[in-house]
Amino acid sequence: MEKITLSLSIPEINLILEALGRLPYAQVYELIGNVQEQARGQLCSHPAVAEGLA
Repeated sequence: MEKITLSLSIPEINLILEALGRLPYAQVYELIGNVQEQARGQLCSHPAVAEGLA
């Protein structure tokens, strides 16, 4: 699968995660986990910010 890179603010990511959270769990849990994992990897030098991810 081809991948792309997006540049979004933390509030934008949290809004996307909030919207995904309204969908059926079985449909989105892997995507939510993937977003959170990638975000935490980029924010590892800012643990307080990484903890704030939805």
